[in-house]
Amino acid sequence: MILNKYLPLIIVLLLLGCGKNTVTNSNDYSKYLSEKADKSALIANAQQWTDKLNENPNQYPYLGKRAAAYTTVFDATGDIDYLIKAEKDLKQAVEITKGKTTSYLKSLASNYISQHRFKEALELLKLAEENGDKLTGTQKMLFDVHLELGNYLLAESYLKDFKNMSDFDYLIRLAKWEDHKGNLEGAIINMEKAKTIAEASNLKSMKQWSYTNLADFYGHAGEIEKSYNLYLKALALDPTDAYAKKGIAWITFSYENNPIIAQNIIDSVKTYYTAPDYELLIAEIAEYNEDESTKITAIGRYNDMVRDKNYGDMYNAYNVIMYTDEMLLPERAIEIAELEVKNRPTPQSYDLLAWSYFKKGNIKKANAIIEKHVEGQTFEPAVLYHIAEIYKAMGKKDQVSELKNELVASLYELGPTMESKINQL
Repeated sequence: MILNKYLPLIIVLLLLGCGKNTVTNSNDYSKYLSEKADKSALIANAQQWTDKLNENPNQYPYLGKRAAAYTTVFDATGDIDYLIKAEKDLKQAVEITKGKTTSYLKSLASNYISQHRFKEALELLKLAEENGDKLTGTQKMLFDVHLELGNYLLAESYLKDFKNMSDFDYLIRLAKWEDHKGNLEGAIINMEKAKTIAEASNLKSMKQWSYTNLADFYGHAGEIEKSYNLYLKALALDPTDAYAKKGIAWITFSYENNPIIAQNIIDSVKTYYTAPDYELLIAEIAEYNEDESTKITAIGRYNDMVRDKNYGDMYNAYNVIMYTDEMLLPERAIEIAELEVKNRPTPQSYDLLAWSYFKKGNIKKANAIIEKHVEGQTFEPAVLYHIAEIYKAMGKKDQVSELKNELVASLYELGPTMESKINQL
């Protein structure tokens, strides 16, 4: 495993902090907690395109406009129904134009990416590539999808095709590529360059995206104050940004050990934004508080939500962990993990399969999967923890010791409920 340059610094900061860490100030963000996305206004914006379609049924470009409006509702509120409504409109637009309008193909591909339907997105992007127009934009999305599917050689090839160190879209993808390789320093450098371009352009969407994504990278590197300040910048641009609020909630929970404030922030977000993974965060906070009743209730809400067929395979990874770690049904976890490997054969998906077999008691099979498909191919802390547990069971003491150092440095990212588990490795 690769230890990046931030590892010694992070460990020192963790040792010195001793639970007294504070970077947030409620005066900075409390004004944003009462701000909610105006769902009715967003739906009304979509309705205007419905009205126009009713008046002029042959004006198929209105389908694209309505799909964009539906997608905005989903982005702002998390309401999955509107992502599916957007899909239906875009499929109709693609059908009407016989796949010859690249913008519709790419919009539908983007919709499928949001639904984790990466293979279907790839087929659409191949058609867009064959069309030949707006090729650079298509190549950027092909990089995204190949990276998500674990087709790393193809992803790198496309990245080289549109290389441009002055281009925001290239830099954010280069940052993602460096992060994939375990080079957090390189990821941060390139995302900082993208942020500079975004601020120079003064385009709200670019600034918003760069602030929250760079904030995430800073958090991974242990630069929590920088992370916090960028989440605040994102909220200054959009006071309803649920992701930025969740980021601040995580800082108060994982870095400052203040679960009450974290819960209050999440509660404020849930008044207008709905997503199953927020329930899992509530369950995690409850576990830290040793509040079993609240944890069970939150997991129950999560399970109820993901039964909605509209979520499809979006929460497969979360579901595997639910079945292995909470519901203790490893056989069901194996079924879902095998589906995820089929849909998305990445090291992360194989890790889920290995972890499921490990939880079933088949340690040798879990180890074989890790050695063949996971080890050295991803640096995500949650995956490294699973590897460490499997290697511990296999008696690989030296590898476990090395992994433990990385996991100690990743405690902020993993969360305080993982500290005792890591200490026991």
